[in-house]
Amino acid sequence: MTKLNIRSKMMGFSLAAALATSLGGCMGYDGDVYRGYVIDDKTMSQIKMGSSAEQTLVVLGTPSTTSTVGGDAWYYISQKTERKLAFMQPTITDQRIFAVYFDKNKKVQRIANYGLEDGKVINFLDRTTPTAGGETSFLKNMMQNLLRFS
Repeated sequence: MTKLNIRSKMMGFSLAAALATSLGGCMGYDGDVYRGYVIDDKTMSQIKMGSSAEQTLVVLGTPSTTSTVGGDAWYYISQKTERKLAFMQPTITDQRIFAVYFDKNKKVQRIANYGLEDGKVINFLDRTTPTAGGETSFLKNMMQNLLRFS
């Protein structure tokens, strides 16, 4: 074999290996992904009516979010998503919200375990806060400011 044949075969092999590697990444992870506070039955059973907020904090840890409207409540949120292919959007297959409601004395008054069937899906990744008023663009703001000075 000549050097040219060896070089062309090596280039062909390198190109095929690069192509196979890049296409292999397209298959992606096809499995379940858990986000948030995943709680098990044993831990849930440790929270009893009349327990203090401190005891609840020791057993469950810091809540995902809290509410102080109409009483005090702690929410522990978890989600299970499934992705078939890397380029497809993940599908939410399960969502759990373990809620602990407290009375005015910071004692557990009620416990609830909500699922997808109980309400709407919570978007963990949405980092926008809705505001009153219309959406304005950068150009619109710039034009309004230019017209204001004339």
